[in-house]
Amino acid sequence: MRSEPKVTPELVAEHGLKPDEHQRILKLIGREPTFTELGIFSAMWNEHCSYKSSRLHLRKLPTKAPWVIQGPGENAGVIDIGDGDACVFKMESHNHPSFIEPYQGAATGVGGILRDVFTMGARPIACLNLLRFGSPDHPKTRHLVSGVVAGIGGYGNSFGVPTVGGSVNFHTRYDGNILVNAMAVGIAKADEIFYAKATGIGRPIVYLGSKTGRDGIHGATMASAAFEADAEEKRPTVQVGDPFSEKLLLEACLEIMAKGCVIAIQDMGAAGLTSSAVEMGAKGDLGIELDLDKVPCRETGMTAYEMMLSESQERMLMVLRPEKEAEAEAVFQKWGLDFAIIGRTTDTLRFVVKHQGEVKVDLPIKELGDEAPIYVRPHVPTAPKPVVTAQDVAPPCSVADALLQLIGSPDLCSKRWVWEQYDHLILGNTVQRPGGDAAVVRVGDGPKGLALTTDVTQRYCEADPVQGGRQAVAEAWRNITATGATPLALTDNLNFGNPERPEIMGQFVGCLQGIGEAASALDFPIVSGNVSLYNETQGRGILPTPSIGGVGLIDDVGKSVGVAFAAAGEAIVLVGESRGWLGQSVYLAQTCGREDGAPPPVDLACERRNGDAVRAAILKGAVTACHDLSDGGLAVALAEMAMAAGVGAQIADGPADMPAHGWWFGEDQARYILTCRKADAPSILSAFAAAGVPAAAIGETGGDALRLGAERPISLLDLSKAHENWLPDYMRGKSSAT
Repeated sequence: MRSEPKVTPELVAEHGLKPDEHQRILKLIGREPTFTELGIFSAMWNEHCSYKSSRLHLRKLPTKAPWVIQGPGENAGVIDIGDGDACVFKMESHNHPSFIEPYQGAATGVGGILRDVFTMGARPIACLNLLRFGSPDHPKTRHLVSGVVAGIGGYGNSFGVPTVGGSVNFHTRYDGNILVNAMAVGIAKADEIFYAKATGIGRPIVYLGSKTGRDGIHGATMASAAFEADAEEKRPTVQVGDPFSEKLLLEACLEIMAKGCVIAIQDMGAAGLTSSAVEMGAKGDLGIELDLDKVPCRETGMTAYEMMLSESQERMLMVLRPEKEAEAEAVFQKWGLDFAIIGRTTDTLRFVVKHQGEVKVDLPIKELGDEAPIYVRPHVPTAPKPVVTAQDVAPPCSVADALLQLIGSPDLCSKRWVWEQYDHLILGNTVQRPGGDAAVVRVGDGPKGLALTTDVTQRYCEADPVQGGRQAVAEAWRNITATGATPLALTDNLNFGNPERPEIMGQFVGCLQGIGEAASALDFPIVSGNVSLYNETQGRGILPTPSIGGVGLIDDVGKSVGVAFAAAGEAIVLVGESRGWLGQSVYLAQTCGREDGAPPPVDLACERRNGDAVRAAILKGAVTACHDLSDGGLAVALAEMAMAAGVGAQIADGPADMPAHGWWFGEDQARYILTCRKADAPSILSAFAAAGVPAAAIGETGGDALRLGAERPISLLDLSKAHENWLPDYMRGKSSAT
C-alpha cells in the first residue's frame, strides 16, 4: 500500500488552501490532517463547493413565493405549475473544464446539470445554455466554439433531451476564460420530490451508476482558481462523460424512486464522493461511514485520496430503505449499472472513511458541510459612467448599411449553425424552437407549456452592475412574456473574476443588488443557482456575467406566439417609450468602436406594467407575433421578425426631434414589437392606453423588403444573407472578426 505524502505548507498551497484556512483546520480537528483529509478540505472549502466569498450576499436574494416548493440549497429549485405537477430546474457552470478540453468540458457540464434535475425525481424535458467566447480573431476561439457546441450536442442528443434555447456572444475579455453555463428543466409530481437529507441510523449508503476512475480529480478546486500560464497542464482534471450510461442511470433512479426505495439521494458532481456523502450526512444531522474497498473502480490501485476526489461522471449516492435493498439492486442490475453498499449512516456526526483496513479520514461532518469559511471581501462600487446621448454619437452614412452591419456581427448574427447541431425536437414537445425570445415546451399530453430562456447583457453589467443586474432579470422576464407565458421563477449562474480584487467584488455585489431588486419587483424569485468566481487568466478578468435562466408557464401552448411576422397586411405596434438610448449599445460598439457610457436605466414598475399589458393582449388572441426589444433596438428586432417569416414591412420614420440612429438602434428597456390584424389594432391600442402603457402603430407587414422610414429598402434576401452567413463562414475559416 502506497504511503501518503506528508502534509507541508507547500502541499497545502497546492490544494488551494490559504495559510489561515490551514490554521482553521488545525484548530478544528486538533492535529495535522492526513493527505486524504487535506484533499477533502480542499474540495469542500473551495469557492465552487462552499461559496465562501458569496454566501453572505446570496442570502439577500428573494427566494420565496407561493408557488416555490424548494428554493436554493438543494440540487435544483422546484416550483408548482399546477395540476399536481412541479417544474425542477437549475443552471450550472463548467467554464474552466470547457476551456481546457472543450468537448468533454461542455458535455460533462450538460451531464452534471441533468443529474441535478433527475436527482430530485424529475424527468428532464429540456436543456438550455449560455455561452461566451473570446474575440473571433483570437487563435483559440474557433476551436473552442467547435468543441463546446459539439460537446453540448453530443451529450444532450445522445441522452435524449432537447436543447431548446441559449445565448452566444463573443468578446475579447473571454479570450482566456470562456463561459459554458448549462441549464436543465424537468417535470415531477409536486408531492414526489426527492431530497439529499439523510435520515435514520445504520441505514445503507449505496453507490450507483458508473465505476470510479481517476478523471476529474481536483476538478472543483481547479474551478475555484484563476488560470495562469499552465492552464493546458490541467487537462487531467477534466471529467469524461458517457451520455448513454447517464440515460440508463436516469431510468434506474426514477424506477427505484417510484418503488419507494429511496430515503435520500445526491449526485456525485463537484468533489464527487466527498461532497455527496458529506452533504447527505450534514443535512440530516448524521454521521457517515464509508468503506472504500466496496467502491466499484475501473482502474487498479486507486488510493483513498483518488477515490474521494474523483469526479467520474454518471454516479449517484443514495440512502436506501433497508427492506428495499434487494429490490433496488435488481433494478440497477437490470439496467446494467453498478450497485454497491459502501457505507452506513451513524449517530456520531463524524465523517469516517476506511480503506484497506485503515482509517483514512475522521472528521466532524457538520463543519465540512456547513462551516466552511465565510469571507467578508472588501468591495468598491463601480464608478458611474456618463450618459451618452444620440447627439453625442456619430450617425451612420446609411441606417440600412448600419443595420446590415449589425445583424451580420458576431453577437447579433444568426446562431443557427449552433442550434442546428442540437436536437431541439426530440420528445416531440417543442412548440417554439430556438431563435426566438424564449423556447416553449409542452408539458405532457395536455395544453400546458413552459417558456424557457437564458440571457444577460454583460456590457451593461460592467458599466453599471446594479442596472445590469436589473436588466438581466427584466430581459428574461420580457422574453418569457413575449411568448404569452407568465414568468414564475429563475435560476442564475453568477460568473465573475477574482473576488479578492475589491473592484470585482464590487461588480458582484452590485449585480446581486440589481438582480434582487428586479426579482422582487417582478415576482420572479430565484430558486436555484451557481456561483463561478476566479474567471480570469493571468490577471485579466472576464466581463461580469450573471447569467439568468427564466421559467414561465402558459396554460395553453396554442395561445403562445413567436417572433415571426404571421402574415402580410398586419399592423405593427411598438409598445413602450423610446428615448434613443445608445450608451453601451451594440450600435455604439459595432459602428463606432466604442464601449462607453451608462447603460439604459431599468424602470421595474414600467417593465411590469408594460409586460402585463402585452401578455394580456397575447392571451386574448389579438396578437399574432411578439418580440422584445434588446440588443440593436427597434431596427434589429424588426429585421429578426421579418427574416423569421420571410415577410417584409414598411415602418414610419421616428419622431422629428430624435436623431434617426437613436430611434432605430437605441436600446431603451421595457419595449416590445407586436403585430395584429389591422381591425384589432384600435382595441389593442385602447387597452394599452387604459393600462397607462405607451403604444403606437408604426407600420405594416408585407412585401419582400424592410423599409425603415425614408431609408432605402433592404431586401429580405440581403438581410438574411448578412444574418445567416457570418457564423458558418467563420467556422469554415472564411471570415475574420468584425
